[in-house]
Amino acid sequence: MERTTCCVVGGGPAGMMLGLLLARGGVDVTVLEKHGDFLRDFRGDTVHPSTLRLLDELGLGERFARLPARRLHEMRMHIDGSTVVAGDFRRIPGRHKYIAMVPQWDFLDLLATAAAKEPHFSLRMRTAVTGLRRDAAGRVTGVTYTSDDGGAGELDADLVVACDGRDSLVRDAAGLRPDYVDVPMDVWQVRVPAPRDELKSGRVFLSVRDGQVAATMDRGDYYQTSYLIAKGADAALRAHGVDWFRDRLGDLLGWDRDATGEIRSWDDVKLLEVTMGRLRRWYADGLLCIGDAAHIMSPVGGVGVNLAVQDAVAAARILAAPLRRGTLTVADLRRVQKRRWLPMAVTQKSQQGEHDMLVGPALAGTLRGDRLPPPFRLLQKVPPLRTVTAYLGGVGVRPEHAPPFARRAPEAA
Repeated sequence: MERTTCCVVGGGPAGMMLGLLLARGGVDVTVLEKHGDFLRDFRGDTVHPSTLRLLDELGLGERFARLPARRLHEMRMHIDGSTVVAGDFRRIPGRHKYIAMVPQWDFLDLLATAAAKEPHFSLRMRTAVTGLRRDAAGRVTGVTYTSDDGGAGELDADLVVACDGRDSLVRDAAGLRPDYVDVPMDVWQVRVPAPRDELKSGRVFLSVRDGQVAATMDRGDYYQTSYLIAKGADAALRAHGVDWFRDRLGDLLGWDRDATGEIRSWDDVKLLEVTMGRLRRWYADGLLCIGDAAHIMSPVGGVGVNLAVQDAVAAARILAAPLRRGTLTVADLRRVQKRRWLPMAVTQKSQQGEHDMLVGPALAGTLRGDRLPPPFRLLQKVPPLRTVTAYLGGVGVRPEHAPPFARRAPEAA
């Protein structure tokens, strides 16, 4: 029987951050990741100011600054011919007055490289967790898994942490079921090598007109584009043919056929079936869920990665000492949920408000530039409020700081 103190399932932002922090805290930690690398498109690629500050505290800020990235200084929307600035990061407190848009695989490689220097850390790629181990009393005592060669194994652990996302296998195996809420949309995700125009500033975030909604992210040589569709409408809309989609997207964003022509077939258009919900209880004896495994976030605002990282920091600070001493209890796991519940609840409430005021009416074609919802009109009349919204979106409620045991002097890039 293989043995570790903490088994982290999933090598995403929450899992890699938790693994790094616990290892720096002297806890033997093993991260199991089912894929062979981090190279996957259409993942959360926004790194918020609170996470950038955290990287500074961990001594990784200079290395992160060397990664290929774009900087988003404003949350700007084009709604039916009107421009709306929903947030301005340039006046928020702190060193980082922007959202960094960086490929998630680069961010994860940065964390993995730092963690590999820690003697208590182990990362096992191509290792897919298949279930949980339990003792006679029902306590979770580890996981079962299959490796790349198809071999089966078991890993014993004092704590299993589910960081395996919105469709968490570990959460389901533990019998924990989220409470879901209705959402108005699904998302088509596509890469478009669009020509340089006003988007090159990195400011335009959302475009709305005639029942169409698209969010764009400038990635240097292409735009990562999310095109919102009504919930459950994927099959019916694809029946129109990909030329129909190219024409609509180009008309909405002002892109010519040379750009949209790179969308060669529906195979280039990936569907994200949007769900949103949360667990009432994030833990069981020997098990903790964090990130999307605990609270499934809407893609609105791109806050999921930031919230998951903040969960990991809180978990490491609260759990490192009892894990190291071998005294971990359910009460310790409860403290993590208690610490992170308010930020999660506030963020989801904000996302639901955006669904109701913005996304739903936009898809219905009833959102107009001359009839904006009151909060958006107020933002245009009182510009300082844009700093408040930027702070709430970029830093959030109860931002976490690196625990003292995990802090390091800056590493040279």
